[in-house]
Amino acid sequence: MSPIERIRRYQDELTAWRRDFHAHPETGFEEHRTSALVAERLEAMGIEVHRGIGRTGVVGILRNGRGNRAIGLRADMDALEMPEANDFAHKSTNPGKMHGCGHDGHTTMLLGAARYLAETKNFEGTVHFIFQPAEEGQGGAQAMVADGLFERFPCDSVYGLHNRPGMPVGHYGIRAGAMMAGCGFFDLHIHGKGGHGARPESTVDPVVCGAAIVSAFQSIIGRNVAPNDTGVVSVTGFTAGTAYNVIPETVSLRGTVRAFRTETMALIEARMRALAGSIATGFGATAELDFREVTVPVVNGVEQTALIADAAAAMVGEAHVDRARIPAMGSEDFSYMLAERPGAYILVGNGEGAAGGCEVHNPAYDFNDAAIPYGAGILAAVVEKELAGHDR
Repeated sequence: MSPIERIRRYQDELTAWRRDFHAHPETGFEEHRTSALVAERLEAMGIEVHRGIGRTGVVGILRNGRGNRAIGLRADMDALEMPEANDFAHKSTNPGKMHGCGHDGHTTMLLGAARYLAETKNFEGTVHFIFQPAEEGQGGAQAMVADGLFERFPCDSVYGLHNRPGMPVGHYGIRAGAMMAGCGFFDLHIHGKGGHGARPESTVDPVVCGAAIVSAFQSIIGRNVAPNDTGVVSVTGFTAGTAYNVIPETVSLRGTVRAFRTETMALIEARMRALAGSIATGFGATAELDFREVTVPVVNGVEQTALIADAAAAMVGEAHVDRARIPAMGSEDFSYMLAERPGAYILVGNGEGAAGGCEVHNPAYDFNDAAIPYGAGILAAVVEKELAGHDR
């Protein structure tokens, strides 16, 4: 019996857990109820529990046999700061907060894998169940790593997953190398000289300067990044004056940058600084750029990618495993764990159409409970495959 088939035996209970998490969303570093429930359920499975890792993170430890290798399995727990538009019974009860990315499902999948492994113990070694807070741009993975995650809970490899709307339930997607982009956020403040809109010659107009900088930023990918590389520069905010007849003193821009290589991210930042500074000088203004790394790229190990893809194919068939998934410009802070230990990050089909096709970060999104056994199953299967009853 495959892990998927066995986990289906208690899917109703897992579904109830998932919907309870969905109804009580908690955002980054505020996952107190979620963490407490996770710890309580792990302990009920006979799993050793450690709380407060990276503030609100939880790590469970399951050992079996005499194997000396250890695997980390990670799920994120936090919700988003956004309202929910659904009207089903398990909709959010916390106004302005919503599980709009499926972390309620990821947490449940890891709990399902933990139950399966605690019951079957078809492995030799140690499994660390890593329940991470604050994935949504608040540095939860970094907080756990800084709190000694891999010193306190040594792992030879680490695995994570994410649901993928539009991919059929029972399908998986993965690739070796860069799987998701690194992310940077930026704020640019332009200082000019304000004045009357009818007398622009007496001003240094930061609006015109800002518009020129926005346009120039769009040249970076096309003219500075190699054609066989890629990246994104998006200005997503432009804040200027408030009166029709007043040229403002300052303008503020904000936005995001994405790239699959840290070297490309550094190149983009350098070009942004050079362009903003020189263009502002040309207009007689000044520009200050605050550029912040949010995540590094998600880079899957070759060996670990093959191993988890093989485990998936053994359960659902090779035709249902995309081993050359197109990398995504979205970002994921699991990258900081992969920067510390080799591992892989796999996508799990959330379904198509009304059942699971709504994109994440949408107020109408809901995780598809039919995907639970497949996520839990692949996490369990990779443990059984990598810790297959002998030391390596």
